[in-house]
Amino acid sequence: MNAYIFPGQGAQFTGMGLNLYENSPFAQELFEKANAILGFNITDIMFEGTPEALKETKVTQPAIFLHSVILAKTLGASFKPDMVAGHSLGEFSALVANGALTFEDGLKLVSQRALAMQKACELQPSTMAAVLGLEDAIVEKVCAETEGVVVAANYNCPGQLVISGEVEAINRACEAMKAAGAKRALVLPVGGAFHSPLMEPAREELAAAIENTTFSKPNCPIYQNVTANAVIDEAAIKANLISQLTAPVRWTQSVQQMITDGATLFTEVGPGNVLQGLVKKINREAQTASASS
Repeated sequence: MNAYIFPGQGAQFTGMGLNLYENSPFAQELFEKANAILGFNITDIMFEGTPEALKETKVTQPAIFLHSVILAKTLGASFKPDMVAGHSLGEFSALVANGALTFEDGLKLVSQRALAMQKACELQPSTMAAVLGLEDAIVEKVCAETEGVVVAANYNCPGQLVISGEVEAINRACEAMKAAGAKRALVLPVGGAFHSPLMEPAREELAAAIENTTFSKPNCPIYQNVTANAVIDEAAIKANLISQLTAPVRWTQSVQQMITDGATLFTEVGPGNVLQGLVKKINREAQTASASS
């Protein structure tokens, strides 16, 4: 069975999507439609912007979404997912890919999500850190015992977790993780504490936008970050999408469940190949591919 997976923030690079734009009139049309919806020429920043300009949350999120979704749409009849999943932001790309959301609605929600997250980041100094070489349970225990807000945010693959929270709490937790035997505990260059309780103001803002958006019956299940299970019910998809901003990304568990449910090939759709690497670390036997090759 074919599983299509969609990357999240961090996969961006200057020049992303240019190939699609130059070689497909259909892709060009969608990119121009996106410029009109967003009210600024995101294509200029994607194709020739500085890494700094691309790193701005309000640009990064729509840019990665557009690269993924437009790439999927240009695959035409060969794009036949049996199941989809997306890492954090990638969940929105996956929902357009399986027909639950229209291109326009998906882009509007991603743009609103990015702005809401940016706002939440500015309310309080917060960050994330990668913890390597510790078991999930130990990471969770250290977070629980650390003073301040700090939680496990991304279960990326066994031995690679990202924690999220207040700057001071993250620093304390990183020291405690190393003391507990972590190979590395490294603060990440991100704007804020994504997938933590500190995103509550963004979650509330996005919840209203999601509630007001029409979701259709998807043409295949999505394995959502919050539950790591197959979901096809529109109401459940909406509820999980709303919870996503303050809940952890259960990527390891999602991939394991997709394999249990029959996934034989994981094709990454969008910039970079981070997810292919994670899938291989979750299950060495899994076959992976890139949609852009």
